Order: sequence, then C-alpha cells, then structure tokens
Amino acid sequence: MNFQTRTTIPEEAARQGLLAALIARLVGVVRHAAGVVRDATAAARQVVTPAGWGIVAAAAVALCVGYAFGWAELVVIGWGLGIAAGAAALWLIGTGASKVTLSVPTPRVAVGEPAEARLVAENPGHRRFGGVQLELPVGDRVVERVLPAFPRGGVVDERLRIPTERRGVIPVGPARTVRADPLGIVRREIVWSDTALLHVHPRTVPIAALSTGFVRDLEGTPTRDLTSSDIAFHALREYVPGDDRRHIHWRSSAKTGTFMVRQYEETRRSRLLVLLDLDESAYVDDDEFELAVSTAASLGARAIRDARSLAFVTSGEAGDRAPVRELASVSRDRLLDALCLVERRPRAAALPDVARAASESLSAVSLAFVVTGSAKPVTPLRAAAARLPAGVETVGVRCAPEGEATVRHVGGLAVFGIGYLEDLQAMLARAAAVA
Repeated sequence: MNFQTRTTIPEEAARQGLLAALIARLVGVVRHAAGVVRDATAAARQVVTPAGWGIVAAAAVALCVGYAFGWAELVVIGWGLGIAAGAAALWLIGTGASKVTLSVPTPRVAVGEPAEARLVAENPGHRRFGGVQLELPVGDRVVERVLPAFPRGGVVDERLRIPTERRGVIPVGPARTVRADPLGIVRREIVWSDTALLHVHPRTVPIAALSTGFVRDLEGTPTRDLTSSDIAFHALREYVPGDDRRHIHWRSSAKTGTFMVRQYEETRRSRLLVLLDLDESAYVDDDEFELAVSTAASLGARAIRDARSLAFVTSGEAGDRAPVRELASVSRDRLLDALCLVERRPRAAALPDVARAASESLSAVSLAFVVTGSAKPVTPLRAAAARLPAGVETVGVRCAPEGEATVRHVGGLAVFGIGYLEDLQAMLARAAAVA
C-alpha cells in the first residue's frame, strides 16, 4: 500500500502540471485571438463608413432571419449585401502613391496677392495608375482633385490656388489620398504630409519717414547710465587700465598731473508707439477694422524699415491687470505675422486705460499713433493722448472706408480721417514736405 501511494502521487502531480500548462496555453491563445479581433475591429472602424456598418448589419439580420424562418428572399438579400461588402473591400488595395509632398512656395502674402499650394505625387506600382482622389484641407474647406493616370515612376505636379481675400493664418493640409468604393461602404484615408501655414498679411503702403514733420530725436534721450563713449558729456574721472586712450582729456590731465578721461551719459533713441484700438464698438463693420489694421501695419512697417525703436500695442481685455498687449516687432515679418491673428474684442479695455498702461510699461516714447474706427469719438482720443507722457507728439487716426480724407487739430491733438490707405500715405508725405 505504501508503494502504491508513492507511485500515485507523482502521476497525479504530472497530470495537474499538464492541465495547468494546457490552461495557460489556452489562455494565451484566447488573449492573442482577442488582440487580433480588437486590432481588426479598430482597423474596420477606420475604413468602414456608417453606411457600410448599416449594410453589414442588414446582411447579418437578413441571413439570420431568413435561415431561421426559411425565407429565401431574405437569404438572397443577405448574401447579396454580404457580397457587396466583400467586393467593396477590394477597392482598398493599394495606396495610390508612394509619396505625396505638400509645400507652400510663398508662406507669406498680403491680402489679395496670389498664393498656391504645390502637391507632388509619385506612382508606386508596376502599372499605370490613376483615379485616386486627393483631398487637401485649406482653411475651413476641402479641395478635392482626382489624380490622372501616370506610369510607374511618373510624377504628377498639382498646383492649387489658395484664396487670400482676408487677413489671417490659413492652415493648409495635411494632404491625404482617399480610396473608396462607389457605394460608400468603405473609405480609407492615407495622410502624407504635415499641415503648412500660410500667413495672409494686412495690406500695407509705403509711407514717408515717421519722424519727419513730427519730431527730431537724432541724438536720443540721455539716461542715468554712464558709459565711456557716447554723445552726452557727463564728467571727468581718473584713467584706469583698459580705458580707451582716445577719451583722455589732455588739458585736464596736464593741470592735475593725472590722466583724466571723459565720462558720458548713455543715450538711447526715442521710441515710436503705435496703438491699435480693438474695441468692437469703435468700428462700423469688418471693412473698417481691416482698414485700421492695415493703417497700423503700414506705420509699424515703416518704423522697422527706418530702424526706429518701435512699440506696437493693442487693447487688452477690460478688467485685466494689464489692459495692453504688445506685439512682437523685431522684424517686419514678425509684426505682420502677429497682426494676422488680431481681431476685435467685445470687452476691450478703454482707449485711455490702454494708453496709460502703455506709458507705464514703455519709456522714451516721442511719437505716438492711435488708430481706431469712425465710431470712436474724438474725446477718447484726446483722453488717451493726455495719458501719455508730456512731450509725446500724438496723432489720432480714425478710419472710415471710402470716407473723405480730413485733418483736424483738437486741443493740440492732430486727428487724421482716412477713407483709403493711400490717404495716410498722402498725409504723411505732406507733413514731411512742410517740415
């Protein structure tokens, strides 16, 4: 009995180990099958359209009901729908192109200037290929093209026009090819490129130099920072090793018996301020606001061209701690890129508050332009000019499309009324000629 017990226990343990191995293998197979089903379901969701799912469901219901109740008609309908769904899958074979390249040759244009996107498609197969639908999102719309047939190794170069009627940033792409069956059961999209951005800048006009006729600040404004080389003389001090010998004051050195060098106050060029009012109530319509943006952009672009120190600010939100927003103005393109995104605000800060905040955050402003719409009275313009530091020459610009060009002087404030962008050009040219 003891011998039988000793031989039975190992056999039972072996059977249990084999059973555990079979269970583990079965669990692995089930998990793998579940993963395959999950991947297949995810892939099917990407290519099967809502109409396709409806056809598949209708086929399954027709077959089940037809075989259950012996309805031959439903069986035929079910198999017909199933065959149609299977045949639709054949349309997904192939990609239609081995490479599709998207580019925007000119990424920055002004309003109304021509712009286009370029698409280059290459044939991947061993046969002539064509009929593939190409889709390119451009802003809020989708441009569709059908690639013509081209042989292996061939290239199709498509150029698509991009509308530039309005200022803004237009996303172009990504470019994608679409393969779909005629019944709309399946649809597969292949994305070939990233999204490119087209900046549509506000229209600008060349204007006269902004300092001419308003302010002359060639020497700049002295500061309390001391330097060894500048224009504004401050004092003399003893020579220390490393000083430039060209700044030695020989007459004082002869009197004191010690080398003395000149010390200067560092000077900085004064700054031009352009303030664009974003108050929605200041403008009658969108065209008036666009004229104001173009006016401010022309002033900023001229200042950058003249290498002047420029501060370009817009209205912030009412109630914010900083009711002013400063735009990047290190280059003309950076400024115009920022102006592509500027829009009117329903709760913009009041113009005098914006001017006050700008004067507190900016220094050495000598000339300021305040640009607004025709619905803004002159009183807020005067209040904004009063909030700027004393001695700042302020010019208000009120825009009214197709209005009459006027120049008014109200309490020391010059107010330009312009109906066309060229009116600003003429007014500043006249001021330069008078000066």
